[in-house]
Amino acid sequence: MANLGLVCITTSDRVRFRTITRKRLLPLSEEEKRRALEELYSANLVRLNAAIDFCEEQGIKLYRLSSSLFPFADESVGEEVLSGFSETMRQIGERAIDLGIRLVMHPDQFVVLSSDSEVVIENSVKILRMHARTLDMLAQPCTAWAAMQLHGGKGDRADRLVSVIRDLPDNIHKRLALENDERAYGAREILEVCRAADVPMVFDAHHHVIHERLESYDDPSIGKMLTLARETWPEPAWQMVHISNGREFFNDPRHSDLITAMPRAYRDAPWIEVEAKLKEVAIEKIRAEWLSGLLVK
Repeated sequence: MANLGLVCITTSDRVRFRTITRKRLLPLSEEEKRRALEELYSANLVRLNAAIDFCEEQGIKLYRLSSSLFPFADESVGEEVLSGFSETMRQIGERAIDLGIRLVMHPDQFVVLSSDSEVVIENSVKILRMHARTLDMLAQPCTAWAAMQLHGGKGDRADRLVSVIRDLPDNIHKRLALENDERAYGAREILEVCRAADVPMVFDAHHHVIHERLESYDDPSIGKMLTLARETWPEPAWQMVHISNGREFFNDPRHSDLITAMPRAYRDAPWIEVEAKLKEVAIEKIRAEWLSGLLVK
Protein backbone atom coordinates (compact mmCIF):
# COMPACT_ATOMS: atom_id res chain seq x y z
CA MET A 1 0.00 0.00 0.00
CA ALA A 2 1.25 3.47 -0.91
CA ASN A 3 2.17 6.04 1.71
CA LEU A 4 -0.52 8.74 1.65
CA GLY A 5 0.37 12.38 2.25
CA LEU A 6 -1.37 15.16 4.17
CA VAL A 7 -1.22 18.59 2.53
CA CYS A 8 -0.40 21.39 5.01
CA ILE A 9 -3.47 21.49 7.30
CA THR A 10 -6.35 19.31 8.46
CA THR A 11 -10.02 19.86 7.78
CA SER A 12 -10.44 19.90 11.56
CA ASP A 13 -8.60 22.41 13.73
CA ARG A 14 -5.93 19.87 14.70
CA VAL A 15 -3.33 21.30 12.30
CA ARG A 16 -3.58 25.06 11.66
CA PHE A 17 -0.93 27.74 11.27
CA ARG A 18 -0.82 31.47 11.99
CA THR A 19 0.13 34.15 9.51
CA ILE A 20 0.53 37.92 9.22
CA THR A 21 -0.14 40.21 6.28
CA ARG A 22 2.30 42.69 4.80
CA LYS A 23 -0.25 45.44 5.44
CA ARG A 24 -0.19 44.63 9.14
CA LEU A 25 3.58 44.16 9.40
CA LEU A 26 4.88 47.15 7.43
CA PRO A 27 3.67 49.96 9.75
CA LEU A 28 5.49 48.40 12.70
CA SER A 29 8.87 49.57 13.90
CA GLU A 30 11.82 47.24 13.35
CA GLU A 31 11.67 46.08 16.95
CA GLU A 32 7.92 45.54 16.75
CA LYS A 33 8.36 43.56 13.52
CA ARG A 34 10.96 41.40 15.20
CA ARG A 35 8.72 40.70 18.19
CA ALA A 36 5.71 39.97 15.99
CA LEU A 37 7.66 37.50 13.86
CA GLU A 38 9.30 35.86 16.88
CA GLU A 39 5.87 35.23 18.38
CA LEU A 40 4.45 33.96 15.07
CA TYR A 41 7.41 31.67 14.26
CA SER A 42 7.38 30.26 17.77
CA ALA A 43 3.64 29.57 17.56
CA ASN A 44 3.98 27.92 14.14
CA LEU A 45 6.80 25.69 15.34
CA VAL A 46 4.53 24.47 18.15
CA ARG A 47 1.90 23.83 15.49
CA LEU A 48 4.41 22.01 13.29
CA ASN A 49 5.20 19.71 16.18
CA ALA A 50 1.46 19.16 16.55
CA ALA A 51 1.25 18.33 12.83
CA ILE A 52 3.93 15.69 13.29
CA ASP A 53 2.00 14.37 16.31
CA PHE A 54 -1.12 14.13 14.16
CA CYS A 55 0.69 12.32 11.35
CA GLU A 56 2.17 9.86 13.83
CA GLU A 57 -1.24 9.20 15.42
CA GLN A 58 -2.86 8.65 12.03
CA GLY A 59 -0.02 6.64 10.51
CA ILE A 60 0.58 9.31 7.86
CA LYS A 61 4.15 9.13 6.59
CA LEU A 62 4.19 12.10 4.18
CA TYR A 63 3.54 15.68 5.23
CA ARG A 64 3.62 18.75 2.98
CA LEU A 65 4.86 21.78 4.90
CA SER A 66 2.97 25.01 4.37
CA SER A 67 4.83 27.49 2.15
CA SER A 68 3.59 30.17 4.61
CA LEU A 69 5.07 28.50 7.67
CA PHE A 70 7.46 31.43 8.26
CA PRO A 71 6.06 34.56 6.60
CA PHE A 72 8.69 37.12 5.54
CA ALA A 73 11.57 34.74 6.31
CA ASP A 74 12.97 35.70 2.89
CA GLU A 75 13.50 39.26 4.16
CA SER A 76 16.27 40.44 6.47
CA VAL A 77 14.30 40.79 9.69
CA GLY A 78 12.53 37.45 9.21
CA GLU A 79 15.75 35.70 8.26
CA GLU A 80 17.40 37.01 11.43
CA VAL A 81 14.46 36.02 13.63
CA LEU A 82 14.32 32.52 12.15
CA SER A 83 18.01 32.00 12.94
CA GLY A 84 17.12 32.21 16.61
CA PHE A 85 15.03 29.05 16.29
CA SER A 86 17.81 26.90 14.80
CA GLU A 87 17.98 24.40 17.64
CA THR A 88 14.21 24.05 17.94
CA MET A 89 13.89 23.48 14.20
CA ARG A 90 16.67 20.90 14.17
CA GLN A 91 14.95 18.97 16.96
CA ILE A 92 11.58 19.05 15.15
CA GLY A 93 13.11 17.93 11.86
CA GLU A 94 15.07 15.12 13.48
CA ARG A 95 11.94 14.00 15.29
CA ALA A 96 10.13 13.71 11.94
CA ILE A 97 13.06 11.66 10.60
CA ASP A 98 13.02 9.39 13.66
CA LEU A 99 9.29 8.81 13.19
CA GLY A 100 9.73 8.04 9.51
CA ILE A 101 7.67 11.05 8.40
CA ARG A 102 8.77 12.51 5.08
CA LEU A 103 8.62 16.33 4.83
CA VAL A 104 8.14 18.02 1.45
CA MET A 105 7.12 21.47 0.20
CA HIS A 106 5.18 23.07 -2.66
CA PRO A 107 6.24 26.74 -3.01
CA ASP A 108 3.40 29.07 -3.99
CA GLN A 109 2.31 30.21 -7.44
CA PHE A 110 4.55 33.28 -7.42
CA VAL A 111 7.63 31.09 -7.91
CA VAL A 112 8.07 31.05 -11.69
CA LEU A 113 11.49 29.98 -12.96
CA SER A 114 10.52 30.22 -16.65
CA SER A 115 9.45 33.86 -16.57
CA ASP A 116 10.58 36.36 -19.22
CA SER A 117 11.27 38.77 -16.39
CA GLU A 118 14.64 38.64 -14.65
CA VAL A 119 13.05 40.30 -11.64
CA VAL A 120 10.45 37.53 -11.34
CA ILE A 121 13.15 34.88 -11.62
CA GLU A 122 15.35 36.60 -9.03
CA ASN A 123 12.43 36.85 -6.61
CA SER A 124 11.50 33.21 -7.28
CA VAL A 125 15.04 32.07 -6.48
CA LYS A 126 14.99 34.21 -3.35
CA ILE A 127 11.84 32.44 -2.18
CA LEU A 128 13.33 29.04 -3.00
CA ARG A 129 16.45 29.92 -1.02
CA MET A 130 14.24 30.63 1.98
CA HIS A 131 12.41 27.32 1.63
CA ALA A 132 15.68 25.43 1.16
CA ARG A 133 17.06 27.12 4.25
CA THR A 134 13.96 26.03 6.17
CA LEU A 135 14.53 22.42 5.12
CA ASP A 136 18.22 22.73 6.02
CA MET A 137 17.32 24.05 9.46
CA LEU A 138 14.86 21.18 9.86
CA ALA A 139 17.81 18.81 9.26
CA GLN A 140 16.21 17.41 6.12
CA PRO A 141 18.43 15.75 3.52
CA CYS A 142 19.60 17.78 0.56
CA THR A 143 17.95 15.34 -1.83
CA ALA A 144 14.62 14.82 -3.58
CA TRP A 145 13.47 12.94 -0.48
CA ALA A 146 12.72 16.44 0.89
CA ALA A 147 11.27 17.60 -2.42
CA MET A 148 10.31 21.18 -3.27
CA GLN A 149 7.68 20.78 -5.99
CA LEU A 150 7.03 23.37 -8.70
CA HIS A 151 5.01 23.72 -11.88
CA GLY A 152 6.79 24.66 -15.10
CA GLY A 153 5.31 28.15 -15.24
CA LYS A 154 5.31 30.05 -18.52
CA GLY A 155 4.57 27.88 -21.53
CA ASP A 156 6.98 27.49 -24.45
CA ARG A 157 9.92 28.36 -22.19
CA ALA A 158 11.38 24.89 -21.65
CA ASP A 159 14.92 25.92 -22.57
CA ARG A 160 14.72 28.91 -20.26
CA LEU A 161 13.40 26.74 -17.43
CA VAL A 162 16.17 24.18 -17.84
CA SER A 163 18.85 26.89 -17.92
CA VAL A 164 17.62 28.55 -14.73
CA ILE A 165 17.33 25.23 -12.88
CA ARG A 166 20.87 24.22 -13.81
CA ASP A 167 22.20 27.42 -12.21
CA LEU A 168 20.36 26.98 -8.90
CA PRO A 169 22.34 26.44 -5.68
CA ASP A 170 22.74 22.78 -4.73
CA ASN A 171 20.42 22.92 -1.71
CA ILE A 172 17.64 24.00 -4.10
CA HIS A 173 18.53 22.03 -7.23
CA LYS A 174 19.01 18.72 -5.42
CA ARG A 175 15.56 19.05 -3.80
CA LEU A 176 13.67 20.47 -6.76
CA ALA A 177 10.96 18.43 -8.49
CA LEU A 178 8.66 19.53 -11.32
CA GLU A 179 4.97 18.69 -11.66
CA ASN A 180 2.91 18.49 -14.82
CA ASP A 181 -0.04 20.89 -15.09
CA GLU A 182 -3.23 21.08 -17.10
CA ARG A 183 -2.22 23.97 -19.36
CA ALA A 184 1.38 24.93 -20.12
CA TYR A 185 3.35 21.75 -19.35
CA GLY A 186 1.61 18.42 -19.80
CA ALA A 187 3.20 15.23 -18.52
CA ARG A 188 5.23 14.61 -21.66
CA GLU A 189 6.50 18.20 -21.80
CA ILE A 190 7.52 18.38 -18.14
CA LEU A 191 9.13 14.95 -18.40
CA GLU A 192 11.52 16.28 -21.05
CA VAL A 193 12.33 19.29 -18.90
CA CYS A 194 13.02 17.05 -15.91
CA ARG A 195 15.34 14.86 -17.96
CA ALA A 196 17.24 17.87 -19.31
CA ALA A 197 17.48 19.64 -15.95
CA ASP A 198 18.23 16.46 -13.97
CA VAL A 199 15.32 16.83 -11.54
CA PRO A 200 12.55 14.33 -10.71
CA MET A 201 9.03 14.55 -12.08
CA VAL A 202 5.96 14.55 -9.83
CA PHE A 203 3.13 13.03 -11.86
CA ASP A 204 -0.35 14.42 -11.23
CA ALA A 205 -3.00 12.16 -12.78
CA HIS A 206 -5.79 14.73 -12.53
CA HIS A 207 -3.80 17.42 -14.32
CA HIS A 208 -2.96 14.78 -16.92
CA VAL A 209 -6.55 13.78 -17.70
CA ILE A 210 -7.52 17.45 -18.05
CA HIS A 211 -4.56 18.31 -20.29
CA GLU A 212 -5.08 15.25 -22.50
CA ARG A 213 -8.91 15.38 -22.33
CA LEU A 214 -9.14 11.81 -21.15
CA GLU A 215 -12.33 10.13 -19.99
CA SER A 216 -10.94 7.67 -17.47
CA TYR A 217 -8.06 7.02 -15.08
CA ASP A 218 -7.76 3.67 -16.87
CA ASP A 219 -6.20 5.34 -19.93
CA PRO A 220 -2.91 3.52 -20.69
CA SER A 221 -1.02 6.83 -20.74
CA ILE A 222 -1.38 7.13 -16.96
CA GLY A 223 0.52 3.93 -16.25
CA LYS A 224 3.06 4.83 -18.92
CA MET A 225 3.70 8.31 -17.50
CA LEU A 226 3.92 6.91 -13.98
CA THR A 227 6.68 4.55 -15.12
CA LEU A 228 8.55 7.22 -17.09
CA ALA A 229 8.32 9.67 -14.19
CA ARG A 230 9.73 7.06 -11.81
CA GLU A 231 12.86 6.86 -13.95
CA THR A 232 13.63 10.53 -13.20
CA TRP A 233 13.86 9.95 -9.43
CA PRO A 234 17.36 9.31 -8.03
CA GLU A 235 15.77 6.56 -5.95
CA PRO A 236 12.67 4.95 -7.54
CA ALA A 237 11.26 4.25 -4.07
CA TRP A 238 11.10 8.03 -3.49
CA GLN A 239 8.70 8.63 -6.37
CA MET A 240 5.86 10.96 -5.39
CA VAL A 241 2.60 11.51 -7.25
CA HIS A 242 -0.53 13.58 -6.66
CA ILE A 243 -4.18 12.61 -6.69
CA SER A 244 -7.27 14.79 -6.82
CA ASN A 245 -10.71 14.44 -8.42
CA GLY A 246 -12.84 16.99 -10.22
CA ARG A 247 -15.47 18.64 -8.06
CA GLU A 248 -18.48 18.51 -10.41
CA PHE A 249 -17.30 16.31 -13.28
CA PHE A 250 -14.32 14.13 -14.18
CA ASN A 251 -12.27 16.83 -15.94
CA ASP A 252 -13.25 19.64 -13.58
CA PRO A 253 -10.00 21.41 -12.54
CA ARG A 254 -11.54 22.33 -9.18
CA HIS A 255 -10.68 19.83 -6.46
CA SER A 256 -13.39 17.72 -4.86
CA ASP A 257 -13.80 17.20 -1.12
CA LEU A 258 -13.00 13.49 -1.27
CA ILE A 259 -11.33 11.00 -3.58
CA THR A 260 -13.90 8.80 -5.30
CA ALA A 261 -11.71 7.52 -8.15
CA MET A 262 -8.11 6.30 -8.16
CA PRO A 263 -5.99 5.24 -11.14
CA ARG A 264 -5.27 1.52 -11.15
CA ALA A 265 -1.65 2.37 -11.96
CA TYR A 266 -1.31 4.19 -8.62
CA ARG A 267 -1.09 0.86 -6.85
CA ASP A 268 2.54 0.99 -8.02
CA ALA A 269 3.12 4.50 -6.64
CA PRO A 270 5.08 4.51 -3.37
CA TRP A 271 4.13 8.03 -2.20
CA ILE A 272 0.82 9.79 -2.95
CA GLU A 273 -0.03 13.33 -1.88
CA VAL A 274 -3.80 13.59 -1.46
CA GLU A 275 -4.96 16.95 -2.79
CA ALA A 276 -8.60 16.79 -1.69
CA LYS A 277 -10.30 19.54 0.26
CA LEU A 278 -11.29 17.33 3.20
CA LYS A 279 -7.65 16.39 3.76
CA GLU A 280 -7.40 13.66 6.41
CA VAL A 281 -11.00 12.57 5.81
CA ALA A 282 -10.09 11.88 2.19
CA ILE A 283 -7.01 9.95 3.30
CA GLU A 284 -9.12 7.79 5.59
CA LYS A 285 -11.60 7.12 2.80
CA ILE A 286 -8.82 6.00 0.45
CA ARG A 287 -7.45 3.70 3.12
CA ALA A 288 -10.86 2.19 3.84
CA GLU A 289 -12.02 1.77 0.26
CA TRP A 290 -9.03 1.64 -2.08
CA LEU A 291 -7.75 -1.54 -0.49
CA SER A 292 -11.04 -3.23 -1.34
CA GLY A 293 -10.95 -1.94 -4.90
CA LEU A 294 -13.95 0.39 -4.62
CA LEU A 295 -12.05 3.52 -5.67
CA VAL A 296 -10.52 2.15 -8.86
CA LYS A 297 -12.14 3.62 -11.99
